[in-house]
Amino acid sequence: MKSGQLLHSELSATIARMGHGDGLVIGDAGLPVPRGPQRIDLAVTRGVPSFLVTLDTVLSELRIERVVLADEIKLRNPAQLTGIEALVSAYQARVAARVQVVFVPHEEFKQLTGSAVAVVRTGECTPYSNVILHSGVVF
Repeated sequence: MKSGQLLHSELSATIARMGHGDGLVIGDAGLPVPRGPQRIDLAVTRGVPSFLVTLDTVLSELRIERVVLADEIKLRNPAQLTGIEALVSAYQARVAARVQVVFVPHEEFKQLTGSAVAVVRTGECTPYSNVILHSGVVF
């Protein structure tokens, strides 16, 4: 049995297969999942698992270099943005690397999800609780 935080076998295998620059989307329960990317549905009920718990767990396994968020999160869900920024900041301190944070309009964000390796659906039911994590390298 794995001894790390991430126990979901499908998500763990997806992360293991990712290469430099690949995108992994973590989304709320309402984010449309386009045809193409693998769909990893973790949603059990409203709020379970939460977006931030899922993001924190993925960051324990995935080396990232870039984060993409929708501009709309700034006004429509500032509490979630604060949580994301805290997790990214803690991640940067832990791995001693800088992560670029990029904001795009939500419609552009949804288009970008089509080129992701996978879209992870959480039980989160707050607006704009979505992120694209672009993988980095460990060296």
